[in-house]
Amino acid sequence: MRTSPAAVAGFPYRATALLITVTAALAPAYTIRWHLGFYPTTVLENAIVLTLVVFVVEHLRGGRPPLTWRSPFLVPAILFVVAGAIAVITAPGLTAALGLFRAYILEPIAFGFVGINVVRTPERAFQVVLGLFGGAAVAGLANSVLVALALAHHTYDVTQTPPVVIYLTANAVALYVVPLTGVAGALALHASGVARVAGALFFVIGVVITVLSFSRGGYLALAAVSLGLVLSSHRRLLLLGLGVVAAAGLALIGPVRTRVLIETHNVYGNTIQSRLDLWSATVKLIRQRPLFGAGLSGFADRIAPYFTHLHTQANFIDPHNIVLNFWVETGLLGLLSMGWILGAALVAALRGWRSADTGWRPYELGTLLAMVAVIVHGMVDVPYFKNDLSIEFWTLVSILWAGRLWSAAAGSAQGQAGAQPLAGASISAS
Repeated sequence: MRTSPAAVAGFPYRATALLITVTAALAPAYTIRWHLGFYPTTVLENAIVLTLVVFVVEHLRGGRPPLTWRSPFLVPAILFVVAGAIAVITAPGLTAALGLFRAYILEPIAFGFVGINVVRTPERAFQVVLGLFGGAAVAGLANSVLVALALAHHTYDVTQTPPVVIYLTANAVALYVVPLTGVAGALALHASGVARVAGALFFVIGVVITVLSFSRGGYLALAAVSLGLVLSSHRRLLLLGLGVVAAAGLALIGPVRTRVLIETHNVYGNTIQSRLDLWSATVKLIRQRPLFGAGLSGFADRIAPYFTHLHTQANFIDPHNIVLNFWVETGLLGLLSMGWILGAALVAALRGWRSADTGWRPYELGTLLAMVAVIVHGMVDVPYFKNDLSIEFWTLVSILWAGRLWSAAAGSAQGQAGAQPLAGASISAS
């Protein structure tokens, strides 16, 4: 069952829907920064603020029903905001902490709230996802071309950090692209028409980008996403066989094999040993500050006394682990509230995949796989605390809950229309 266009005809939000799509595409543009007087800002932040303003204007001018507040994410999101505010107060640098609070917590959550109210049909969900795909393709392919050229001219040694274009690290490319690759795979397998074509195209692009990022954490997350796609299909044996062949083919590529196997070398200072040192130091910090952690932006300052190896201090400015990251940045309350949000997202996405109408189901599965990618890659990296990652996260959460909400609302409206057909029937959002 598709969401009835008539069921959402009274809630167009056309300008806001367009701006959400543009903002999603501009997520990597947080790297373009300037100052408005004393106020530091970015292209992404300007797009977010414009979207929020236009949403308020469209809502007030349209005389629409009350905004949609109720969701399993409301309470934990409020707690996460509270945790962020506390983390600002307890941070060693107030100005830096306020900047992160604004960019990583307030703006993304507000943007996600707008998305829940505006993305009311699968067609709009596809429009927003297409924006995410577009921005990721531009940023990711630019980086991939640079890496490919460096490999071709023998100017890049895969035992070293890959070169980058837009992002500061190649890992950041995989962190942003792999969750979207999960969404693309879900569309390719379970959507229809142009959404299926776009999903298949970006899935291929996402795999190429991830491979050329040489991010080992990205490889793990991509493997988890691929396994989820296999399990979601009735042709799972065929897809599993193709996946094994693809993985074997990648293992035969010299640079990829070398990049992975270097972690088995008995050389102190490799990624695994560095992560272990970093996590050990972070645990020592948390033992001293279990409730509040280091505060937003405070990790680099407060972790120094706990380092036992200088190379660790030089290479890392955060714990590179999803649990430790939320604990040190936003305290115990932030960790628990984000755990609640992730748990609610996984449960809602799984239920949506099983019970939503046909048009929404691929987006529910795609969000489920995206959350899996966040968790898996988050075991060894930072899956949220960046401008683009936080916007991507809350955009996908908004599409997830919009699918559950408006699929059910449209079904209810259609049922009422069948029992008592009235022209101009509308849905009350509450």
